[in-house]
Amino acid sequence: MYPESPEDDSMREENKSSVVGIFSAASFLNDLGSDMIFPIWPLFVTSLPGVNMAFLGLIDGLGEAVVSLSQAGSGYLSDRVGKRKIFIWIGYLLGSLSRVGYGLSMAWHRLIPLKILDRSGKIRDAPRDAIVADASTEQNRGRNFGLLRAMDHLGAACGAITCIILFYFLGWGYSSIFLLASVPSLISAILVLLLIRERKTMGIYKGLYLRDLSGNLKLFLFLSAVFALGSFSYSFLLVYAKEFVGTASDEFVKFVVPLLYLVFTAVASVMSLPFGKLADKVGRRAILVLSYSLFGLMCLGFVYVGSFEGVVLLFVLYGLHRAAAEPVQRAFVSELSPPKYRASILGAFRLIVGLCALPASLIAGILWETLEKLAPFAFSLSLTILATILMAFVKESQVSPKRTV
Repeated sequence: MYPESPEDDSMREENKSSVVGIFSAASFLNDLGSDMIFPIWPLFVTSLPGVNMAFLGLIDGLGEAVVSLSQAGSGYLSDRVGKRKIFIWIGYLLGSLSRVGYGLSMAWHRLIPLKILDRSGKIRDAPRDAIVADASTEQNRGRNFGLLRAMDHLGAACGAITCIILFYFLGWGYSSIFLLASVPSLISAILVLLLIRERKTMGIYKGLYLRDLSGNLKLFLFLSAVFALGSFSYSFLLVYAKEFVGTASDEFVKFVVPLLYLVFTAVASVMSLPFGKLADKVGRRAILVLSYSLFGLMCLGFVYVGSFEGVVLLFVLYGLHRAAAEPVQRAFVSELSPPKYRASILGAFRLIVGLCALPASLIAGILWETLEKLAPFAFSLSLTILATILMAFVKESQVSPKRTV
């Protein structure tokens, strides 16, 4: 692990509790809005004329690729200029604007630019995670990232519940839901703009080079890319689950698909903080191996499952996987990074993972269309096994290399 800088100590003493609390509230609100859309997103996209699973995989994968590029760019720039807050509130604002776009203009050929705008809002993540990492210690970093992800997923669960009520029980259309979903993210932007204070850090950034990364970190980035290449969009899980209720009425399908989305987001919300705390006690690597194992079991289950009840259980496994992976990955990367390059490396991590997400979802869509719907799960299972094996060679503690400047 890398030693903390004096700037980190100052940040922790002055702002650590308020920073994590404000970001948790903003994350809750933003995911409340975004997850009013996500449960019905695959239904909406596949309902458009001329759209198939390959297009769904393309647009979801493109969205993740844009996420990676925006996070890498914002991480680098925030380190470069010594400011992080501006990237965070603008990111929330972009998410809000994209949902207004979805609501006002719902045509398949306009989904791509709107999706790019939507996912560009992720410029907030790397700078925000760097602030949270700076406001934490090695003893509570997993807990703080776990809290942040728990609030993300709690917002997602509340958003899914709201979606079910509006879409199924009240009969709202896609357009009305998309427009309403823009409001919570706008409030998030205002919260960060008004309540987060930061001081520009001068004279610490001298550029990030490959030699600044330890071999340990490089190995972790590589195995994360391997895993991400098989980690296709959640949309495929929802569409696959739809196969089990295909003979039911359209109204029942409209209820079940958002409900399954709620299942895994609720599980992730409840378990993110416990997994983060557990990682502080037993180590990051053990929890990440557990996370990969859960994903592998889920993929294996989708190959052999034969009932709707079994599908529900697999969505629980998916929620447990996300609860274990998301906070611990961020804590681990931040600890393997030199503090003055932390935002840049967190952004680079998301860049690598996100760039793999585009071919991951596209490959899954092609395998689904050309072979069978079980092919993407078999492909993902093989890459998950490889990533788990590589994790055995990652060390959690090491002496940081000294760089001459």
